[in-house]
Amino acid sequence: MPNDVTFTTTPLAMAELSGEAFPVEARVPGAVGEGFDLRQWYSAFRDSLMESPGEHHFETPTHLTVRAADEFQATIPWNQLSGSLLQYAIEGQPLSKGYPIRLYVPDGTSACLNVKSVTTLRFIADAALGDEAIYGFLNEIAPSQLSKGLKSR
Repeated sequence: MPNDVTFTTTPLAMAELSGEAFPVEARVPGAVGEGFDLRQWYSAFRDSLMESPGEHHFETPTHLTVRAADEFQATIPWNQLSGSLLQYAIEGQPLSKGYPIRLYVPDGTSACLNVKSVTTLRFIADAALGDEAIYGFLNEIAPSQLSKGLKSR
């Protein structure tokens, strides 16, 4: 997907576009709720964009970067996402913990096997990012915050 293209959607719209929701427990033993396959959703999403007016070019992603509401960010190689899913509901209701969506990577090789409160998905085509997942908290501080000084308790 072109890196400069941004789209906004909802978890329910994503689930509907994926074409198939299933119990999260089917891939993550002991987990409850409903989810959909990340890569299947991406294919349907890409195909829907290809059908829209305008010229579109989509390279196969090499990585997915997810960003969570708590500033956690993970960049995961695409080849580790074959069994991944996005959880969007529990008993048909939007997530209360982990809202708006939660990423599960049951077959991944990193500690970011469960990223809650995902707010951003970015599909990247850049093999230079390597074969290992990169993850951690960003803890971004705006320059305006620095000029006012930091307070701690």
